[in-house]
Amino acid sequence: MPGRERRSDAVANRDRIVEAARAELSESNGAAADLKLHRVAKAADVGQGTLYRHFPTREHLLAEVYRYELTQLVDAVAPLLAGHPPLEALTAWLDRLVEYARVKRGVMAAIEASAWQDLYAGQHHRLDEALETLLQRGKAVGQVREEVDAADVILLLGALSRVPEAEWDTRVPKIVAVIVDGLRPR
Repeated sequence: MPGRERRSDAVANRDRIVEAARAELSESNGAAADLKLHRVAKAADVGQGTLYRHFPTREHLLAEVYRYELTQLVDAVAPLLAGHPPLEALTAWLDRLVEYARVKRGVMAAIEASAWQDLYAGQHHRLDEALETLLQRGKAVGQVREEVDAADVILLLGALSRVPEAEWDTRVPKIVAVIVDGLRPR
């Protein structure tokens, strides 16, 4: 059916646009202000009209990148736990979270405060649940302290927002290592 074909093309176009925006944000270290929509359209191999049909504003595109990154992060939990001991899976997940935080930092700065609150309110529980799953699995095998919960770790991860971009690559791995060491039972 022609309608279905166009629909799958539209989905493919949308996916390519989001992926191109993610790549552009990664190259600019999450600087959403530097995201050039014409470059995104070109990288996605779509016209600007197609880009704007899917994402009427930069903010809409950035919100979708945020949702996509969050989904990737949440979906990584099960495979990590299947392939690694719990604390190792948690550490690998935190490393992914650090990359997510880098992109999110730029996205947060570019999305209007009211829109950001709505987006965050509708999504943050997924991140909390993913982290709690990792912590619970670690507790079950004695690799994570019993008294620690997702809120504790998220508060600790808040330190990432204070790391200057120029120091990100050297300082953030140390912060994550300190957090993981602090999760181990005494």
